[in-house]
Amino acid sequence: MAWAKGRYEVFTATDDDDIRAAQRLRWLCFIGARQGLADQDALDADEYDQRCHHVLIRDRASGRVVACFRMLTLSGGAEIGESYSARFYNLSRLAGYGGRMAEIGRFCIHPEWGDPDILRLAWAALARHVDDEGIEMLFGCSSFLGTDFRSYEDAFAMLRERHLAPRRWLPRVKAPRVFRFARALRLRKPDPRAAMAAMPPLLRSYLAMGGWVSDHAVVDDHLDTLHVFTGLEIRAIPPARARLLRAAGA
Repeated sequence: MAWAKGRYEVFTATDDDDIRAAQRLRWLCFIGARQGLADQDALDADEYDQRCHHVLIRDRASGRVVACFRMLTLSGGAEIGESYSARFYNLSRLAGYGGRMAEIGRFCIHPEWGDPDILRLAWAALARHVDDEGIEMLFGCSSFLGTDFRSYEDAFAMLRERHLAPRRWLPRVKAPRVFRFARALRLRKPDPRAAMAAMPPLLRSYLAMGGWVSDHAVVDDHLDTLHVFTGLEIRAIPPARARLLRAAGA
């Protein structure tokens, strides 16, 4: 996968240097920029990197990598236990899912780049992978920065009210530290504007296309985030939005 659109180039990592560039950006986004650290050699890396396809978006003028994410393709729910998400969630209810799946992870955009075209190109790359691989469900962990859930109560209340997973797929608790927002905020009426302002951009995109989430958030001290399991059936995406995604990668 490789193509150029406007000022950006979208491509799949083909060697270790490309993967290190993604790992470097991940460290900057998840750790360095947030803690004021400046280690030129630091990486965010784990054992899943060698099993995934890595998609990078690069500014063509400067050569700088401005966004990345990784994809782990599964033949169906029987392989869900091999996913990164399964480290944090009991996903046994998805084990019977028969269609091909892709886990999307470590999605990040360089903190100095706020161009909305970057997110559109990332989704266009996902659309290509979905079409090429016959993917029927996308899933992964959508992260809120920081571990203080009080900053996100309107967002979590809206997730509880409008976007919980169907019960037949609802992930169960596995991680040692979680915020059970569906239970804790059952009486809270969310402020829609505050809720959407606090929602991570990637999660907003998932929800706009018919995505759903777990009923609890995992406290991830390593990355200093709260994350919710997120799923999206491809057939749930509105046709007009699907056409826009494909057009962005044309």
